[in-house]
Amino acid sequence: MDYFTIRALRENHAGWSLLCAQTAPLALTFLMAAFTEPNRRNLGRQELIDTLEDVLFRVRESTGDAAFPRPAAQYLDEWANPEKAWLRKYYAEGRDEPVYDLTASTEDVVRWVESLQGREFVATQSRLSGIFALLKSLVQGSETDPEVRLAELHAERDRIDAEIERVARGEVRVMGSPEARDHFQQLTDQAKELLSDFREVEQNFRALDRQVRERIATWEGTQGELLEDIFANRRDIAGSLQGRTFQGLWDYLMSPTQRAELVDLLERASRIDALRDAPGLDGLQAMHQDWLPALEETQATVRRLSQQLRRLLDDKVFLENRRIIALIRSIEGHALALRASPLRDTLTEMPAQHVDVGLPFERPLYSPTGRIAIDDAVEIADDAGLDAEALFGQFSVDRERLRGQIDAVLESADQATLADVVDAHPIEQGLAEIVAYFQLASESPWATTDTGHEQRLVYTLPDGEQREAFVERIIFVRPS
Repeated sequence: MDYFTIRALRENHAGWSLLCAQTAPLALTFLMAAFTEPNRRNLGRQELIDTLEDVLFRVRESTGDAAFPRPAAQYLDEWANPEKAWLRKYYAEGRDEPVYDLTASTEDVVRWVESLQGREFVATQSRLSGIFALLKSLVQGSETDPEVRLAELHAERDRIDAEIERVARGEVRVMGSPEARDHFQQLTDQAKELLSDFREVEQNFRALDRQVRERIATWEGTQGELLEDIFANRRDIAGSLQGRTFQGLWDYLMSPTQRAELVDLLERASRIDALRDAPGLDGLQAMHQDWLPALEETQATVRRLSQQLRRLLDDKVFLENRRIIALIRSIEGHALALRASPLRDTLTEMPAQHVDVGLPFERPLYSPTGRIAIDDAVEIADDAGLDAEALFGQFSVDRERLRGQIDAVLESADQATLADVVDAHPIEQGLAEIVAYFQLASESPWATTDTGHEQRLVYTLPDGEQREAFVERIIFVRPS
């Protein structure tokens, strides 16, 4: 990195702006309390406001109200503003309020500030062991000479055989407490880094997809070329280094055998005597349970991106159809103009070139028609015991009466639900009257149907039997 790159980062990077902000101590305290310490993500607005109110209350007790005088909601909106981008604000499916999550750059800053406190125990031996293991895996996995690969495998087999012989003689080597704590701290650090990587992976997927959607919005070619370009870019996203490594991680954790092995190893690690007093040991068995929701959220982001691409493509097809219709109408208009023009006699009609060819062998062979047997026997049902009164007992619902009942209720209120109308004017014609109310609501611009909530309607049949119905809530609003 050169001087100009670093200066551009200082001016534009969201993490750098967070460190330089006057409210950085408050923001970092809140972000740690809400997201990183409980290891949570995708939190609702009201829950975050409550958490920030608690943080502000504790801070104001020591510094006074003048330090941070604004309410919690204003600070939250400021930090989620695209100009700062410390938080990502979006609307999730099935939720009425906005949802917030840390951005990748903000989480990097939070993790870095947490590391400034220092550590009582620094893992060095396990890091060196990990470097050797990664280097060995890299070299052996990239070796193309069969003889070298066989020699390495034979050497590994000899080491395993020697270890088996030592264990058979009772010489079992067990990790000491310092070595075990060294490996355990390295394990927990890498697990936290993996969780923080998921947000960056998700952000990279969104950036790749944004490029595709920008190409769709500015596309000037044909629809076929657009489809080919979209599918090529989707393959680029799935085939990128980010896509391949994430898919490999997903396949690994979704494998029942490998998940069972991971759970068994975590359970056995939690029972190691040398780690009995190690901090964080209680959450070791649930480590993989923190990964799965984050993985599923990233996979859901990929699914949502695919749906967005399909909608954008549908919009493009709609605009293309509108353009075709406009061209057809333009041709029709020119044709009508030429019909009224005095130059129409100078036009010449030319038949299209075609030849009607009928080959003898194209004629089908004669196929005799078969006779269809029809069973004309009619069975007369015994309907002597049927009650035909229901055929003559039909009725209709007076929609104008229902509309008048709604207007009567809205005379004393700005809005009312269907349950309010039914309470004031009980249902007389059963379920048919409820259906008529729904039809009125669908046709009226002053009524909405809230599909997320239900309401209970109670009515009495003409024979005195009481019924109840659970329907979607309808809200009628007085016309302005």
